[in-house]
Amino acid sequence: MSLAQLAGLLAEPTRAAICLALIDGRSWTAGELARYVGVAPSTASEQLTRLIEGGLLAEERQGRHRYVRIAGPAVATLVEDLASFAEGGTAPARPGGLREATRRGAEARARTCYDHLAGQLGVAVTEALLCRGLLSEEDGLTVTESGRGWLAEQRIDLPARGSRPVVRNCLDWTERRNHLGGALGAALCRAAFDRSWVERIGTGRALRVTPAGQQAFHDLLGVRAG
Repeated sequence: MSLAQLAGLLAEPTRAAICLALIDGRSWTAGELARYVGVAPSTASEQLTRLIEGGLLAEERQGRHRYVRIAGPAVATLVEDLASFAEGGTAPARPGGLREATRRGAEARARTCYDHLAGQLGVAVTEALLCRGLLSEEDGLTVTESGRGWLAEQRIDLPARGSRPVVRNCLDWTERRNHLGGALGAALCRAAFDRSWVERIGTGRALRVTPAGQQAFHDLLGVRAG
């Protein structure tokens, strides 16, 4: 696919909104996406087909239902980076009512960016890992020996090097600072869910830090979350 074709796929507002919704890393049905972005089911289905054919989304069928998801981490990174670039240097749009303002506020505090933690929580966790010497930026972002030991103590497996970077910086579009992406970012996020440190708010990307999570983030990293 050429750059112009890729840009054309994301230039249409409904397709862009669908990609941003799916950046939470979950699989959605066409009907769920239609309701979330506020379009007719036929419109959502048409735009989903375009995105699937363009390689940005992948689909799975179970019975009568078609589930779609972001095609992979590289696509999620692309969408998040473009969203950050689009928001940069401009005043944020005024929220359209109390419900929209509440959603944006919740996402700014804590949310998922594909499969890792983002928002104020994600940035705070990343900065704590750096400040405590568990990550280093001296020669590019890396996990230190202390970090490897800390991960072992927390029973969080450090992913083996593969096609996906173990760690990478991901510019947070609300905080304008980096949060942790890559395979390790995904492992930390998965641990937070598995240990009930965070839970989803409704059907979107926003997260709520549970009382157990507030205690864990504070005890382990000195992060005040909630």
